[in-house]
Amino acid sequence: MKRILLIIAVFFFQAASAKGVYQTPEAFLNHAFNGNIPPLSSVWLTKEKKQAITDILQHNPSFIRVKYWQNGSKTAWILDEIGKEKPITVGVIVETGKIQQLKVLSFRESRGWEVKHAFFTRQFDNIGINDKQQLDKPIDGISGATLSVRALKKIARIALYLEQQL
Repeated sequence: MKRILLIIAVFFFQAASAKGVYQTPEAFLNHAFNGNIPPLSSVWLTKEKKQAITDILQHNPSFIRVKYWQNGSKTAWILDEIGKEKPITVGVIVETGKIQQLKVLSFRESRGWEVKHAFFTRQFDNIGINDKQQLDKPIDGISGATLSVRALKKIARIALYLEQQL
């Protein structure tokens, strides 16, 4: 009986500790630009961009503009997408059409939190998109985190697509 209670306690502790802020947007940007954060810029969604993002998300975007930071050929994007029920906040650094880093900044779901780990996010390093806005390399999924994996793939595609539009 004690063993069962211990297993249940560990499960709930792990799920509860998975939620949270792993890195603030400001800390992410400081890291991306070595402490010299460039001014904030915005991409407004034209009809064409909105349609492309709708195709990627498989639903209408909840935003009409996307904020980003740029220094030379490097851009940083902070985007949200719903995992199962709640948004996942992700920072993406793109340089010359390839992802340099993708990092989960905040996770609010009770499941799928494994996507925050570097063993998963490193798969996005040096990935671009093709002419159909698909990632040019496969991303391995995580059992039990399918919706979170899909959300991160969508965010990566949006950041790469928008970077092409600059």
